[in-house]
Amino acid sequence: MSPDNVSVLVIDENRIRASIIEAGLADSGYQNVTLVHDMDGVAEHIESTHPDVIVIDLENPNRDMLEQLFVLTRSVQRPIAMFVDNSDRDVMEAAIDAGVSAYVVDGLKQDRVKPILDMAITRFKAYSRMARELEDARNELADRKLIDQAKGILMQSRGIGEDEAYRMLRTTAMNQNRKISEIAQSLITASSLIDVTGEAK
Repeated sequence: MSPDNVSVLVIDENRIRASIIEAGLADSGYQNVTLVHDMDGVAEHIESTHPDVIVIDLENPNRDMLEQLFVLTRSVQRPIAMFVDNSDRDVMEAAIDAGVSAYVVDGLKQDRVKPILDMAITRFKAYSRMARELEDARNELADRKLIDQAKGILMQSRGIGEDEAYRMLRTTAMNQNRKISEIAQSLITASSLIDVTGEAK
């Protein structure tokens, strides 16, 4: 991801500290940078600017401010780097759980901005890939359960074996240009409404 093509939103109430981040970004080739100095209305700023990366800098955040930001970061599917001066393990874990990709304590220096931003982007991509793979695995397992249930219905109603039941599902799916799991779901739904003798339940 080239810095020229990356938009960065910097959230920092302290203008001096924000300028340090901005300078570090500029030195690294990040030119599309938006600074926000007011924590109120942050969600609106994110919605209006659609940043690729978010940098949040907090000197001494209180619990209320952190909880507000963590609620926000959970809903924002973007790399987030957070700088704080003071922290504890519970806050750090809460930040990571909320989706913060890089959590840096007492590390705001101009020359550290780029590597930390790079780390946030890399971690976000890795996490997103893992999340997609996990979702795919869950969907595959759910589909297999549907297919197994549909095969059971066919085996019982038609008096056929498992292989033949699967072939019926597969052939129907091919003929209708649909997924086997969709055919299985339709069969399961129909079976729940009508019993195997065709009588309404």
